[in-house]
Amino acid sequence: MASRGPAGLSPRSTIQGRPRITSTTGNPCARCGRKIPRVAVTWPEGRLCNICYYNAVHTRGVCPECLQDRLLPGPASAGGGPICATCAEIPHDFHCDSCDTEAGHHRGRLCARCALRADLHQVLGGEPEHPALRGLVDALCASERPESILVWKRSPKVQTLLRGLGDGTIPISHEGLDAVPGKPTEHIRALLQHHGLLPYRDAYLHRFEEWIAVKLEGLPAEVRQPVQHFATWHHLRNIRAKSEAGANTRGPVHSAKQEITETVKFLTWLHQTHHRTAATCTQQDADEWLAGGPTTRTMIRNFFQLAKKSRLNTGVTVAHRTPRSSPSLSQEQRLAWIRELLTGTSESLPYRVAGMLLLLYAQPLVKVVTLTTEAIAESPHGMRIQLGRHPVDVPEPFANMIRQHRDARPNLRTAAGTDSPWMFPSILAGRHLHPNTVMDRLRALGVNLLGARNSALGELVLQCPPSLVADALGYSHHVAFLHAEKSAEPWARYAARHAGDQR
Repeated sequence: MASRGPAGLSPRSTIQGRPRITSTTGNPCARCGRKIPRVAVTWPEGRLCNICYYNAVHTRGVCPECLQDRLLPGPASAGGGPICATCAEIPHDFHCDSCDTEAGHHRGRLCARCALRADLHQVLGGEPEHPALRGLVDALCASERPESILVWKRSPKVQTLLRGLGDGTIPISHEGLDAVPGKPTEHIRALLQHHGLLPYRDAYLHRFEEWIAVKLEGLPAEVRQPVQHFATWHHLRNIRAKSEAGANTRGPVHSAKQEITETVKFLTWLHQTHHRTAATCTQQDADEWLAGGPTTRTMIRNFFQLAKKSRLNTGVTVAHRTPRSSPSLSQEQRLAWIRELLTGTSESLPYRVAGMLLLLYAQPLVKVVTLTTEAIAESPHGMRIQLGRHPVDVPEPFANMIRQHRDARPNLRTAAGTDSPWMFPSILAGRHLHPNTVMDRLRALGVNLLGARNSALGELVLQCPPSLVADALGYSHHVAFLHAEKSAEPWARYAARHAGDQR
């Protein structure tokens, strides 16, 4: 009997690509044997379907018959590998009329790359003179799968953007691209940055600066002035420093927005209800606000911490909020999810690897998506992964999962190229997946993310000294010891009850 999946499992279809069209009538393909409604090409071996033809004209290597490195559209030889057109006696010249590369013809006698270059030159108003545009064309044409870029380029929004860049109505700068917001713009911006054709700009920091300006609009002076000081002199300055140091600013920006939003709500309520300001606010006002709403209201704490330092208000204290409970999985539930992600097919490989890093090593998904290929090290003794100060061992079969994912990472066939350092690359050049993308997929699968992390960390600190776990996994010693204390509580209660029963 097949083992049941973990409780709450909601599997996702992991079949990739468009399903093959199979006909009950028609000619069978000489390679895959399916009956096909339309023949793509007829070669000496017989008729081929579109999929087999596409695969044939996109296979390169050393021909096992003549030992030449060239296109291998022919059928498999006695040795097992496909052969070149000459050895297969295919009466077709696959060389491109423009670049002379042997490849499948995309349009006329042009390969897909040359067809793409011609189309880009046409929409840009000719071969571009601007170095950034020349570099952009080269980057797009260097894509592993130029056919995808040809499809992407057909979009009216993409056409308008490229035409504007070509005729100069859209300046090739961050400010120029900001005037044309949208996904095509961000894709072009990411490509230009990735290839060094446009200076790097921290997207989270830039959007945060814009967000602050919008947030302050329309606020009365009594509210706007202290919030502006809090947002710019505290949060914005700290986030700029992190950005300059090369740190990821997504998390700090998210937290800052929450704190600023709650501060605006509180000061607006204070002004409208009690006709007081941040300077005249009393402890009773703050307590009344905190008691009358959700726990997110405690996020005004940092505002009053800063108010004390600046002597704006020294009489109000907001205590640090301690969660009443923290979700967790039982060890049985955790093992069930580990088994599912290791051996199941309920999700695609990248998300299964991310989930395993969460369940085995208690790694927050915000950190998982920033892992680089350099964090993975192989030796005769096995695989190790750098998550904290010291690399940790990766057991089989999870190590094999990581190898499979690393060697076939998605989103590398775009114009960004295959040199992405990220273990979880984004569709945007030079960037990693957004953590929310992974979180949403694993939540939809049924994984309790916080419960999984708490349970993994709790189990690890029971097996090893908390300080060693903290150093190996990138946690602070305080957090590791806190989880060790929580994990020990059930045993302490058991011991106390057992001692009471003995008396």
